Amino acid sequence: MDNPILVTRSSMPELDEYMNEIADLWESHWLTNMGPKHKLLQDELKKFMEVENIDLLTNGHMALELTLQALNLQGEVITTPFTFASTTHAIVRNGLQPVFCDIDPVTFTMDTERLEQLITDRTCAILPVHVYGNVCNIEEIERIAHKYELKVVYDAAHTFGETYKGKGIGSFGDASCFSFHATKVFNSIEGGAVCFKDKRLGETLYELKNFGIHGPEEVSAVGANAKMNEFCASMGLCNLRHVEEEIEKRKKIVERYRDWLEGVEGLQLNVVQKDVKSNYSYFPIIIEEKQFGSSRAEVFDKLAEHGIGARKYFYPLTSTFSAFHGQFNVLETPVALHISKRVLTLPLYADLSMKDVDRICEIIMACKG
Repeated sequence: MDNPILVTRSSMPELDEYMNEIADLWESHWLTNMGPKHKLLQDELKKFMEVENIDLLTNGHMALELTLQALNLQGEVITTPFTFASTTHAIVRNGLQPVFCDIDPVTFTMDTERLEQLITDRTCAILPVHVYGNVCNIEEIERIAHKYELKVVYDAAHTFGETYKGKGIGSFGDASCFSFHATKVFNSIEGGAVCFKDKRLGETLYELKNFGIHGPEEVSAVGANAKMNEFCASMGLCNLRHVEEEIEKRKKIVERYRDWLEGVEGLQLNVVQKDVKSNYSYFPIIIEEKQFGSSRAEVFDKLAEHGIGARKYFYPLTSTFSAFHGQFNVLETPVALHISKRVLTLPLYADLSMKDVDRICEIIMACKG
């Protein structure tokens, strides 16, 4: 295809804007190690996200993995298998045992009605995932965590810029971890962040992301290398200036999809949540073959024939990865399994044309039996 439509496309500033932003790096030669761009982006994000504390890292996965390490956890972490590989891998790479909770069939986030029964004397934390911009049942998660004295770390990779009941989404739990990967609503090419309340957690995170170094002759802990560089921070500064405009464009695209697909028998659309200011990060549809007349695979293939790259996101469940062969029983999360076999995320990015949205929807509707 001459002009394929990908499932996502990175938002970028004008080239001149980025060149102007990085020009002074050629004067300073300060390219990494928490330079002025890093500090400025951190300050700007703290204001924009309305959080108490924030630290920047090289990517969203290291934000999550090092946060779990910083909390010095041992035992079991309750999470969901309906997520990207990073969530589960961050748990396992810390020597912790993931325990999978099923998901709510409407929001696709952790089913809090099933959460409490999974808690054992080995449970140390809950790691819920905000999915497609849908916010978890925060009140119930916090209630249960308080009752059992458990840590809560949110995987908030899909919810940059969102608010819940007027509060920045990074304000909840012991920590919330964000991804600034090139495919996200807001990107710094590669990057991530942790928002947190306890400044002691921030001090430990700093140690872990910078080899445990505290000075030229002081290394007081064993750490990794997860520092955001100045070029990525510069891209973040540029994109942050335009992110609200980008979200508004995404909103219009989502509304156009809804005009076409709302109420179509056999299609379940993403929920519109009360009290959530959305970032319109993804547009998933759930395809029920018996009612719609075509399977997810058939719709996926038909779109691909026309150069349109939808994505089966999230499929497969992380609990079914060959890396964990034989360790988990997928039948214990039947809703997650059902959704994973039927979900298709449609192309969504700020400069996707309405003409292309119409074409995508026409192809989907032509699949209806």
